[in-house]
Amino acid sequence: MISQSSCRGAGGSGRVMLRLASVTKEYRDGEVVVRALRGVDLEIGAGEFVAMAGPSGSGKSTLLHIAGALDRPTAGSVEVDGHDLATLSERELARLRRDRIGFVFQSYNLIPVLTAAENAEYILMLQGVAAAARRQRVRELLAEVGLTGLEDRYPRELSGGQQQRVAIARSLASGPALVLADEPTANVDTATADSLLDLMERMHHQRGVTFLFSTHDPRVMRRSHRLLGLVDGRIEGDGAPADLLDGRL
Repeated sequence: MISQSSCRGAGGSGRVMLRLASVTKEYRDGEVVVRALRGVDLEIGAGEFVAMAGPSGSGKSTLLHIAGALDRPTAGSVEVDGHDLATLSERELARLRRDRIGFVFQSYNLIPVLTAAENAEYILMLQGVAAAARRQRVRELLAEVGLTGLEDRYPRELSGGQQQRVAIARSLASGPALVLADEPTANVDTATADSLLDLMERMHHQRGVTFLFSTHDPRVMRRSHRLLGLVDGRIEGDGAPADLLDGRL
């Protein structure tokens, strides 16, 4: 079910950031066919702040991987920021991921031999941004996420919450249109989780970035502006978080 608000986007622009049409994804595990997604139809408007909830094995991570051009569907079509992913080559998909999509992972996925600044700067180096310009941008971004003074620390020297802040800075460094966050609060304590959610919501408001989370965390669900319920590879609920959490959808 597509909610009536799903295509409005920020400020009622009507631009669709992510569209999945009849998307299925099947894996083969020996002789067993695993149907991770079963005919998903979904539209997310530019500037939305959306959480996706469901039990383990419901297809949340698979949907994020497909939305982030990290995997291709078995059937159906996927569009990101106006690009039909089926028409893009592997090089073009890599460029789309680099320039238009940011990723925040549960396990942070920072490069251990790089400092906080170097981790956030790496994507800008791939984009060919000049050294002075990218260092200035990273300094400003790390300050924005509350890491002033920690720029030269390595991941092992940072707390879990600080590492996730570096990951958020890295996800935003390239100026993406869409950020995909896979269980971003799973490995941090309650206070840190609330602080990270404050940060991501502020980035959403200030930068107009579209966010799509996968989560088991009720705090993330309640803070989202729209909540999707995914069960056995199908979207079974789509609407206001309060309605979905209270069982009214």
